[in-house]
Amino acid sequence: MEKRYYVGLDVSKDATAICVRRADGGVQRVCEVATEPDAICAALDDLKCNVVRVVLETGRMSNWLHGELTRRRLPAICVDARQAHAVLSQMHNKTDANDAAMLADLARTGFYRKVEVKSRHAQERRALLLARDAAIGARRNVENTIRGLLASFGLRLPTQPRTYEGRIRSVLEGQAALAPIILPLLAVRTEALRQAAALTKELVRQVKASDACRRLMTVPGVGTVTAATFVATIDAPGRFAKSRSVGAYAGLTSRRHQSGAIDYGGRISKRGDRLLRTMLYEAANALLCRVKLGKGQALKNWAMAVKQRTMQRDKQDENPASIKVRTRG
Repeated sequence: MEKRYYVGLDVSKDATAICVRRADGGVQRVCEVATEPDAICAALDDLKCNVVRVVLETGRMSNWLHGELTRRRLPAICVDARQAHAVLSQMHNKTDANDAAMLADLARTGFYRKVEVKSRHAQERRALLLARDAAIGARRNVENTIRGLLASFGLRLPTQPRTYEGRIRSVLEGQAALAPIILPLLAVRTEALRQAAALTKELVRQVKASDACRRLMTVPGVGTVTAATFVATIDAPGRFAKSRSVGAYAGLTSRRHQSGAIDYGGRISKRGDRLLRTMLYEAANALLCRVKLGKGQALKNWAMAVKQRTMQRDKQDENPASIKVRTRG
């Protein structure tokens, strides 16, 4: 009878705990190696032909490690870390070795939720989006810090000159003690703006070369950033059985609470990509508030009808008497 092995990997920055289980649940091997694809493959080399699954949790290094192991012909599978955590938390003693053993058991039983790993191209585009968002956030944080520091000394920004830097410098006139503190922050803001502009330029270049992004941008309210975020997050549309599943994947479907005779729906689950939800919200807001009569009016009318239904449902949810009670007969 051919032997079959199931592998669990508990991945950390420097080391990865490995547990190999047999089909009967017994432990075949336990070891710890460096978090390098070659080291992991070397630890499984003599069992490689009989390995059925290699399970690892989603995390910062999971995309890279999954791709490298797959290229080395190991049947790697990423599982939802939230589901894995619910199982791993049942152990009395949490160690890397115990986590790997439990992940190996998940691989053996098939009790896991597989997570599709995005392509390298999608990961690179998402990295660009996150880098741009970080640069914009750095500028915003510096501006808030400058405003807060000035306010603590009773200094307010004037309406003139028009540029932000000009207004700051005008406030600092005659403030010999504050100038050496605020001006370096102003330089940080300037550099953050410069880098954000460079990242935005690169994003626009990539979007122009993408047919999918250009098609999405024909939708009123959808711009460069929203289109790029949607394409990078969805990556392979074929992995969704129904288009309606995309909403659930992004965390935009309502939660449901059912217990005994009580059965009602809640607000959106938010169990999905936060950046995508943010961009879709901005696109919807632009559609509702900025699209004029003419192009996109039919879509806007549909969106307004959805908004009205949502507002009515929220008013009903605020009334405890409106909770739907199921009858059993």
